[in-house]
Amino acid sequence: MKPPVQVDIGEAYLGQSPETLHQRIIARKEELADRLLLLCHHYQQEAVFRYADVSGDSLKLARSAAENRNKSLVVLCGVHFMAEAADILTSDRQQVFLPDLRAGCPMADMASRSEVQRAWQELAAHIAVANLVPVTYVNSSAEIKALVGEKGGSVCTSSNAERVLRWALTRGERVFFFPDEHLGRNSAAAIGIADNEVLLWRRGRILGGNSPDQVRRARVILWDGYCTVHLQFQAKHVQAWRRRDPQVRIIVHPECRREVVRLADEYGSTETIIQTVNQSPTGAKWAVGTEINLVRRLQDRNPDKEVHSLAPFQCLCSTMYRIKPAYLLWVLDNLADDRVVNRIRVPAATAAAARLALDRMLKI
Repeated sequence: MKPPVQVDIGEAYLGQSPETLHQRIIARKEELADRLLLLCHHYQQEAVFRYADVSGDSLKLARSAAENRNKSLVVLCGVHFMAEAADILTSDRQQVFLPDLRAGCPMADMASRSEVQRAWQELAAHIAVANLVPVTYVNSSAEIKALVGEKGGSVCTSSNAERVLRWALTRGERVFFFPDEHLGRNSAAAIGIADNEVLLWRRGRILGGNSPDQVRRARVILWDGYCTVHLQFQAKHVQAWRRRDPQVRIIVHPECRREVVRLADEYGSTETIIQTVNQSPTGAKWAVGTEINLVRRLQDRNPDKEVHSLAPFQCLCSTMYRIKPAYLLWVLDNLADDRVVNRIRVPAATAAAARLALDRMLKI
């Protein structure tokens, strides 16, 4: 399910000064206040994040949209799968908009419905797929969530992946986890699954590059997807900080490699990272393994602490960065004139099946 092509908004918007854009966005927000809900993900750049009515991770944003049923216009400053999730959870009278349709998620794009279905069929030749439970990370397309819903599986987030994995293993003999290999591997290790019971399914290879015996021995099968941001953090970065300052504490996102999570002092979702740093005592020192816009925000909001990026370079989510003030204003101007642009609509059948997988997660 491909989004429509992004409209070129032109120099009328891109040529505006930052101050002019700011004043015009504030004015449009005031004009649309009775109908508008503006949501921003934690990784959004500050130039856009400043306008958020609600900020959070992807699931929090979707649930906030659903809870604010009086807001008929939901503008989500994030990436495509987040806007899809919001559309799935909101009411029929609400519309969801993404300021730039090119804001996708490379990880979500690494697992298409057709690819996963082919893998499922290959697995069926060697194991009883009736006892195989699919789990998809919320960072996935609506079509993948729908497939999981149809097959009795659940969505998970980075904060509840371990609980969902335990649930899935009580429902079947094996779990097929996608699209993020690293969240799956870290979660499996956290609940005591042995390394030799975790199998990596490599896209494009027969039986995922594994033997039938390896497949039959596996309890958790991981799709080989990954986050392009969190994969940049390496064990050597943790070791460098340990040598530089023994008092620094390392906290990383579970989308990081297993060896990075193993060496860190703590790991957790974006919300967990924010809460942990914010609640730490004055004078605390942190090296944080996540997207640079969130790290900068933690620095700004914790002047009594030292907060650094774990990597010696900026780990930026380039697709999230596509949401810029000019694109936000363009959407707001069109909505003020009752023109619908960049609306994200998940087909009803897909949304219904995806909602099953989301609802299962909410019940776990």
